[in-house]
Amino acid sequence: MTASPQTTPEGPLRQAFPLMTEPSSRRPRIRHNDYSALVPPPLGGWTPELSVSVVIPAYGGQHRLDLTLAALATQTYPSGLMEVIVVDDGTEPPLRLPGIRPENTRVVPGAPGGWGTAHALNTGVRLADGEIVQRIDADMVVCREHIEALMRWHHLTDYVVTIGAKVFVQEPELTAAEVRAAVSQGALDTLFDMSRAVPSSTEATIRRLDGLRASRNPYHVCTGPTVSFRRALFYRVGGLDPQVLRGEDTEFAYRLAMSGAVFVPDMEARAVHLGLPAQRVDKEATVRVVSPFLANRVPLRRDLRKEPGRRWLVPYAEVVLDAEGSTEPEVRAAVTAALGGSLPDVVVTLVGPWAELPEDRHRVLDDPDFEMRLVDEQFRYDGSVRLAPSVAPDPAPVPFRYTGPVDVPLGRRSLELMIKAMNGERSGLLVVEFPDGRTARLERTDALNRARLLAAPGEDLAEVIEQTHGVRRGAAADFWPAGPRPREPKPGGAEPTPDQSPGNRTRKPDQAVSGPAGQKLARRLRTALRGR
Repeated sequence: MTASPQTTPEGPLRQAFPLMTEPSSRRPRIRHNDYSALVPPPLGGWTPELSVSVVIPAYGGQHRLDLTLAALATQTYPSGLMEVIVVDDGTEPPLRLPGIRPENTRVVPGAPGGWGTAHALNTGVRLADGEIVQRIDADMVVCREHIEALMRWHHLTDYVVTIGAKVFVQEPELTAAEVRAAVSQGALDTLFDMSRAVPSSTEATIRRLDGLRASRNPYHVCTGPTVSFRRALFYRVGGLDPQVLRGEDTEFAYRLAMSGAVFVPDMEARAVHLGLPAQRVDKEATVRVVSPFLANRVPLRRDLRKEPGRRWLVPYAEVVLDAEGSTEPEVRAAVTAALGGSLPDVVVTLVGPWAELPEDRHRVLDDPDFEMRLVDEQFRYDGSVRLAPSVAPDPAPVPFRYTGPVDVPLGRRSLELMIKAMNGERSGLLVVEFPDGRTARLERTDALNRARLLAAPGEDLAEVIEQTHGVRRGAAADFWPAGPRPREPKPGGAEPTPDQSPGNRTRKPDQAVSGPAGQKLARRLRTALRGR
């Protein structure tokens, strides 16, 4: 049996925590990323209840860390509900706790066997007690309402990811005492020359897209260094990928999006980042170092997957086919069609009782499992095909999943046209209706997982997707331009033609091959027969 490639980091993290705990009836059914139904309380005008763990990955920069902790020491969020975990990612000499810091603050070393921001954050979350995790970089000076502003959204529902605001400044000479005094008085701006501050490029995007309410891919702006989420949600998606050394925040945010999360930026959670953005220092190198990490793991970045013939860690689409009860030629034709279409970034999952095929002595030619054994041997070594006992409820991190009948192979452009139609309407589910009454489905993973999160027991997921993303129905002729038709195996078990368009010219089974090509084929057959 072919195992699925490991596309989620640090597997044990994903199973270490229950999915979500809030009853589905209490979750508002947010459409796309329009969180307008959530009305946050005014700052200072509510009573917090949730605990928060502020996790700070740090490597070097003791003085900047001191300023970060000084600002956190004077937050309006109740100190009894907040802990701060600084994860020292191998600083020499080790980082120390300064005198000015929040009450419940500790410095811990990164877990053995790894390094980098993602590894440090995973270490901190494992040690965290808070229901909410707030990431803050070790060179951030935040306003006194920063934690409160982001936390108020988490009190409204449990599937939001909140993003703070930031600007970049050249680091002035400051002491921790000066930072604490200014932040406690609400005078963050007096510490810096804000007229020379460099705004974050993501904030222009946030404003342009109505606070991300109109964003198609809001995870794009969730680039740290101040973001918060439920600890349960962190474990649900498997934590951060420690193999991603740059762009780890974007890759993590992509998987949060695939889980069905809603992204909420709060511009009242202001912060100042000490130092200019990396893009200002060396834009070309910054872009180049991030690109291969995201190309392999974020399929929606189509701009990074332009080379033909490449295979990527996380495919763009999964094609699920139920192989049980089908002949090997039928399955092979369907797989060939799926992998040979105009959309190359595809993996096929063949569902069947593969593990139940006896491995001990058995009949060969008259084996009752003859067809399944042929399919198993045909594809068990093909890296583009997975053999699975059942359909996984969660296709993440793959963004699209198609499920259709084996005997109706995809047309060359069918999958591409389906995804284009879904993207145009931002729908979460496409149901394709065949002339014989059967259907195929194309699901968006983020919509499917949003529905799984929100659905009441026994509720049809398609009805929930209709509310949160929309469901489109279409005739097969819209996606098989020449018309779909079932494929029948040829006499003698020959493989059906892999051509997907019945309107294309194909040689009939009874047509003889003549001319030089036929003579060459005859010579090959005679040679093969002599060798038997």
